[in-house]
Amino acid sequence: MDSSFTITPRFSIKLLEKALRLYTPSLSERPMAEFLADKCDDLGFENVRIDEVGNLIATIGSGSPRVLLCGHMDTVPGKVKVRKEGDYLYGRGASDAKAPLMAMLLAASTVHRNNGTIIFVGAVDEEGNATGIKNLAKQKLDIDYAIFGEPSGITQVTIAYKGRIAINLKVNVGDSAHASAPWLAKNAIEESMKFTYELKQSLEENQEGKSKGMILTATMTEIKGGDSHNVTPKECDTIMDIRIPVTMNCKMVGEKISAKVSEISKRLGVDAFYSVLDETEPFEAPMDSPLVRAFTLGVMDVERKRPALIRKTGTGDMNIIGTLWNIPVVTYGPGDPHASHTIDERVSMNEYLRGIEVLRNTLQHLKRLHDNKKAP
Repeated sequence: MDSSFTITPRFSIKLLEKALRLYTPSLSERPMAEFLADKCDDLGFENVRIDEVGNLIATIGSGSPRVLLCGHMDTVPGKVKVRKEGDYLYGRGASDAKAPLMAMLLAASTVHRNNGTIIFVGAVDEEGNATGIKNLAKQKLDIDYAIFGEPSGITQVTIAYKGRIAINLKVNVGDSAHASAPWLAKNAIEESMKFTYELKQSLEENQEGKSKGMILTATMTEIKGGDSHNVTPKECDTIMDIRIPVTMNCKMVGEKISAKVSEISKRLGVDAFYSVLDETEPFEAPMDSPLVRAFTLGVMDVERKRPALIRKTGTGDMNIIGTLWNIPVVTYGPGDPHASHTIDERVSMNEYLRGIEVLRNTLQHLKRLHDNKKAP
């Protein structure tokens, strides 16, 4: 199909609207994968396939560089009525992350032959356990650069995400007592509260004056203890979510957790064990990479201003791919990150259309900068 005819603003908005009408919570993305496969065929993509975990993968263009454009097809649960009000288009996934995903699809569809190869991916389960990206990471795709689609606002490019360690800390006090005689045994919930507070304090110390993107945070997210309303608990489990800035790594933080757990355990006189539930390294894209420079130019073309390069406090798919493949990776997309997951999730249609332009221009700049870098 002739893309110059196809990619009108009206067509672009209609496409996003259709995508929003498909309800695709994590691990129920099949309708979206089939919808995208259909559109990829219409827009001139090749090798369109759905892999074993449900990711949609398609290729367009040829030559170098080889660029991965990856967005996720799943949303958090909960429906939002699809409707237009003024400049806004409402719907679950409008911001996170169907607008970035469709913007990447449409930008990729305009890449000319020999202007680089785009591998477009609609990934599954990003809001869940990252099944899609973990499966993609195992495939031999031979990629030079990767762009992940998440709402950043179109004048912001995310170059860094924190890493994460999630641990389950089990405190055992050895005995329980009747609640009417609590002095007969230690209380596992109370000891856990002391324990996790001390662990949090020691992990977060000496960070005065640092920005939020550059500090380590340790937060309790779940606690489970006790078997009966009138018996003191013998055991308590606490889950802690620890976010790691790019100045640290999982090994370094893991060693500190290990040392502190054994030290606090001795001091409080309780048994404590912890297990690691999740471990993701922090990641930062080099600011002088052709990818970051291409985005700077792409945003300036459309918005007439330099984008802000931001470090986010969350953890994203780009951590996994960037660390594993050791390539420049950024995260970008139209949409307001604060609208994500909300009951009236929405995206500005004007911003979505400008986001397509930014991505299109960025891909053109990237081809030139990549070729210049390779030239002697």
